[in-house]
Amino acid sequence: MVSLKPVLAKLFAKRIFKKVQKWANNPIRAQEKVFQSLIHDAIRTEFGKDHDFVNINNHADFVQRVPIRDYEGLKPYVEKVVAGKEDVLWKGKPLYFAKTSGTTSGAKYIPISKESMPGHVEAARNAILFYIHETGNNKFVDGKMIFLQGSPILKEQNGVQLGRLSGIVAHYVPKYLQKNRLPSWETNCIEDWETKVDAIVEETLPENMTVISGIPSWVQMYFEKLQSKTGQKVGDIFKNFNLFIFGGVNYEPYRAKFENLIGRRVDSIELYPASEGFFAFQDKQAEKGMLLLLNSGIFYEFVKADHFFDENPERITIKDVELEVNYVMIISTNAGLWAYNIGDTVIFTSIKPYRVVVSGRIKHFISAFGEHVIGKEVEQAMQEAVLGLDIQISEFTVAPQITPPEGLPYHEWFIEFEKTPQDIMEFSRRIDESLQRQNTYYFDLIQGKVLQPLKITIVEKNGFQNYMKSVGKLGGQNKIPRLSNDRKIVDKLTYVN
Repeated sequence: MVSLKPVLAKLFAKRIFKKVQKWANNPIRAQEKVFQSLIHDAIRTEFGKDHDFVNINNHADFVQRVPIRDYEGLKPYVEKVVAGKEDVLWKGKPLYFAKTSGTTSGAKYIPISKESMPGHVEAARNAILFYIHETGNNKFVDGKMIFLQGSPILKEQNGVQLGRLSGIVAHYVPKYLQKNRLPSWETNCIEDWETKVDAIVEETLPENMTVISGIPSWVQMYFEKLQSKTGQKVGDIFKNFNLFIFGGVNYEPYRAKFENLIGRRVDSIELYPASEGFFAFQDKQAEKGMLLLLNSGIFYEFVKADHFFDENPERITIKDVELEVNYVMIISTNAGLWAYNIGDTVIFTSIKPYRVVVSGRIKHFISAFGEHVIGKEVEQAMQEAVLGLDIQISEFTVAPQITPPEGLPYHEWFIEFEKTPQDIMEFSRRIDESLQRQNTYYFDLIQGKVLQPLKITIVEKNGFQNYMKSVGKLGGQNKIPRLSNDRKIVDKLTYVN
């Protein structure tokens, strides 16, 4: 029997593509409409009254009345919402709280409203539809699809459902995909990550897997277990697997390892989801960056990262952003987050349409010596260094070594290799030269003999997984920061002697 799913998917993809183009071709107008709608709908909330929303007519009024806040700054309002109070940050009560683990705030409770929930679901769907529209590849919709995610078991707190974002989204899988989706509900509910991945391996081995999705580091764990059990490449086990969907981290440092595990190259789609909102997805296979979603209940502001910690940094909207500038992204949403700093930094790769890459975290950088090295720079340095070499990286992170036993201080790169370079000194030199090319401050510090070139410390096999397990962050949406301004993470890693 011939399946209609691929044909219907292609028709639906064309329709959604045209719909998105309408706002993508009028981005500033789309954002203005979102802004006015957000202010109007929140005028009678406690936050709206406290910040004089009734007199906000434009972005300048908003900047004057609503300061940038992180979770700690918004916490007094969030605590009232968690306690069950209505009309605090957004009208009524949220549908859900997405519970996340913060490093400074303990557990964070991010509200998701009935207005914001569709944005999370539709963006993920549209990313796949855009891929179908561009490539014509629609056969995968008849196969099985796996989404490695957190448990869908939710708890209730004062009338609001509480859980991990990925677990909440699991409740919104459309009916036409439910028969294709893996793992099973029972397997998805397993809390222990390693036990869960073992169960997923057993469940998926006999299936026709065509789409696999998740954070690269945890998908890698799944692939390694598949290979260990069968002795085969993932691409041989799943002959029709041709699409990998990921988010949360840059895929490039993992690409060589993945292609080795799979045994061939597969297409990929990058997503930019967070508990606070779904911000962007890759709309073109050959273009750098992800399409910023400007019509989904999120109003964006941007602050140049170099000036973010100034007393009154300038806040701009999309109409004033420039290409290749590192910005802190600030959001206001239809779930009641206002001028909220999610902590991410982005760089625009295109403004027709507006596309971004995630460059790092405003708190994840190294500036122990004034160099302000960011995540994008260390990832690019690694990418350039492995080019043309028979080296595979499993994971890495970078920290400053301020007080070495001897000599000048330096950046210390902690790398878990799948294939170790024959000449580790030459490999570290390649990384260091790339970093110097990208970051003039770092270049000056090396040339001025304030720092010595970076040094590599090899982390033992599964060292990063063991670290994440030790801090209770194995699996799900958790990921290793690419770099830190201290040594809290690296001091808990186990090195190769």
